[in-house]
Amino acid sequence: MNTPDFEYPDEAGYPDGVGTLTQDQVVLIDEVSEDHSPTIEFFVVNNEETSTYEAISGDTVIGGLTYDLTGENRLVLVAAAVFPAYRGQGVATELIRRVLDEIRAGGSSVTILCPIVWEFIDRNPSYADLIDTELPGLRKTR
Repeated sequence: MNTPDFEYPDEAGYPDGVGTLTQDQVVLIDEVSEDHSPTIEFFVVNNEETSTYEAISGDTVIGGLTYDLTGENRLVLVAAAVFPAYRGQGVATELIRRVLDEIRAGGSSVTILCPIVWEFIDRNPSYADLIDTELPGLRKTR
């Protein structure tokens, strides 16, 4: 398992506040590091009340990507999560892809605090143009 060297504030979901990845984050980073299609059908809904893009299969929320809206043209992608029963099925990869596609279609840019999204973009550089050049997010250089 290759764990990238990330550094993020506690608001991105790091209990120690200094950037140590949780085991859940490591699992999802490993998942988005591999190229595969989702093995479960789901759709994505932007729940504006909770500022979360939710992955929903049937009537069950199986994961999500939280964000903060900063004005009309930039979203801060805070944290991606997939419930344990749905991990390893390509949900994280496809959720991030669909969210970034929607953001692109809306003409917005992103600031990234989530190490899982960073890993996805590293593996899929065609999405790098969405990163706000002035406020890309927090990431420790390797």
